[in-house]
Amino acid sequence: MAVMIKKVGVIGSGQMGNGIAHVAALGGFDVVLNDVSADRLKSAMATITGNLTRQVSKKLITEDAKKSALERISLVDTLEELGSCDLVIESAVEKEETKRKIFQDLCAVLKPETIVASNTSSISITRLAASTDRPEKFIGIHFMNPVPVMELVELIRGIATDDATFDSSKEFVSKLGKQIAVSEDFPAFIVNRILLPMINEAIYTLYEGVGNVEAIDMAMKLGAHHPMGPLELADFIGLDTCLSIMQVLHEGLADSKYRPCPLLVKYVEAGWLGRKTQRGFYDYRGEKPVPTR
Repeated sequence: MAVMIKKVGVIGSGQMGNGIAHVAALGGFDVVLNDVSADRLKSAMATITGNLTRQVSKKLITEDAKKSALERISLVDTLEELGSCDLVIESAVEKEETKRKIFQDLCAVLKPETIVASNTSSISITRLAASTDRPEKFIGIHFMNPVPVMELVELIRGIATDDATFDSSKEFVSKLGKQIAVSEDFPAFIVNRILLPMINEAIYTLYEGVGNVEAIDMAMKLGAHHPMGPLELADFIGLDTCLSIMQVLHEGLADSKYRPCPLLVKYVEAGWLGRKTQRGFYDYRGEKPVPTR
């Protein structure tokens, strides 16, 4: 039977995690937001409050809806406090070993019927499910960034995911007002399988001197009507995340066309990860972003 989801846990309070907590609380679910750092949780709550306030100012939601959503979110710094959740969504760093360790520790404190999901943007759901005690109750629920704005959620079944888990997950996502794209469990799923090679090719275009940062971004914005240039988008996503996804594609599909651009590797090695570190393909430390190449 499908699980009745009323209480949702979210592991990781970063850009994706606080966005998932935001939309789940606004959708009427009780939310338990978890992170290892009290400072991160405090920052996440400030972000959620600010984003809800922005939605009120744009008349997308009411002040009462904002207040109710904030009241539904509780902050916890241990996995044990997620034990009463009906669904737990992991949204930690895009590193498989980190995620597997979280799932092993998490499953020990959950109810047997609790659904476990990953917000991974590229890693095999089947492989992650194998690190749990409930592969049939494990699923990929991949939100797009920024979560409160983007309409799409990818649902990805692992080889063992049962119909009840899939049906409960579909119902949960629908209650958030999101549209669902169902993907097979292949590296990077649908959106990132298409998007990240394009970004990687834009970085190669920069690396090979075909155009500079401004020219490449302008070309795709004005020539293809993309709302954001590919290098600007890479900075927004995080260059470390871009590299991780390209590595998953390269290793998982064994095709040289997915080889990460050496310039992307160099930026990540330098710690220039985009907006979150104030430097990437643009330098964000001044009044307006300035290209770094």
